[in-house]
Amino acid sequence: MAVAKPKKKKRPSAKAEARASVRAAAFAKEQGKPIARKKRPRRKLKIGISCYAHFGGSGVVASELGLELAHRGHEVHLVASHLPFRLRSFESNIYFHESSPAYYPVFEDAPSNLALAAKMVEVAENYHLDLMHVHYAMPFATSAYLARQILMPKQLGVVTTLHGTDITVVGAEPAFFSVTRFSIQSSDRVTAVSRFLKERAEETFGITRPIEVIYNFVDPHIFAPKREGRLRLAGPDTKVLMHASNFRAVKNIPVVIQTFAEVHKRVKSKLVMVGDGPEKAGAEQLARELGVHRDVLFLGNQDCMEELFPLADIFLLPSSSESFGLVALESMSAEVPVVTSNAGGLPEVVEHGYTGFLHDPSDVDGYVESSLKLLTNEPLRRTMGRRGRKVARERFTAEEMVQNYVRVYESLR
Repeated sequence: MAVAKPKKKKRPSAKAEARASVRAAAFAKEQGKPIARKKRPRRKLKIGISCYAHFGGSGVVASELGLELAHRGHEVHLVASHLPFRLRSFESNIYFHESSPAYYPVFEDAPSNLALAAKMVEVAENYHLDLMHVHYAMPFATSAYLARQILMPKQLGVVTTLHGTDITVVGAEPAFFSVTRFSIQSSDRVTAVSRFLKERAEETFGITRPIEVIYNFVDPHIFAPKREGRLRLAGPDTKVLMHASNFRAVKNIPVVIQTFAEVHKRVKSKLVMVGDGPEKAGAEQLARELGVHRDVLFLGNQDCMEELFPLADIFLLPSSSESFGLVALESMSAEVPVVTSNAGGLPEVVEHGYTGFLHDPSDVDGYVESSLKLLTNEPLRRTMGRRGRKVARERFTAEEMVQNYVRVYESLR
């Protein structure tokens, strides 16, 4: 026996739905109730990001931001001289465009800034970018300004994120001062990675446009505490002190070696130095002079810091200037207490006596005292490590910071 199928209800037309919506709104108004409105879905953005590709905080932040945006469905086009080291594998929604200057005999130096601007124009035109987000004022904000002018009357929003030495060192150089100030002022939106840097930019350059502070972030799933494994940097009874940087003068490398030499006299320990740069040769020489060279490991540049941090007992960062200190945050996320300077934005990341210890940049005695306090008191070291990870997970989340950046992008529309 055939069973009669129930008739499908005919879906009302768009006009009928609109009329019903108007009637519902009128009824709600009569009853004094708030009118419920459908939220319009956010349009996915096409975002250009330009940054330095070498080891350093600005390139790391730009790369990680690009990945987070891509994971959220936005289309990200990265423009740089070569593939940033944090982009280790293919990811959906993120595309790399190499900016390489042409070499001609007439050029004494290849015009890389012009090549960068030209590549920004090319990518913006071919992929219909909504905006270009540049990390570091020089040369990226300058190149983005030029690209925007070339593209007119088409609109290309420019967001500039200030990271540190672009303001405190490079931009303050008399030869670059006026160009840096103009490039920042000409950006549509400006952000800084710490309150310290915001105030320094306003003070140094007389910036009048608003600067929004958006902190750097860390992925606590990647930068996590030590897991059981065979990877080790020292024996089980040997404490490990670690430092990671680009080995420039501002990182105070001699203080790291001097601090370790004093700690080494009282605690069986090794110092692991990660990174490379102009101060490395001097650090190796100083380690030999102080007789600790056999217990100092220079690992060079590494792109697997998440594997190295958990192998350390404490992290040393005595920088004479640090706009934020991303490496300190990553260390905290891995439950490794930080003994660092009180320079720049570091006090916004590390709380003295709670998640680490802060000292004046040249205070070797202070660094030694705090290092020994942690290395000779395992319960204290573990407690500080857990607090640091808690702060990293609660105050410096990718979710919050990426939302802040997207809000800045959408304010351009």
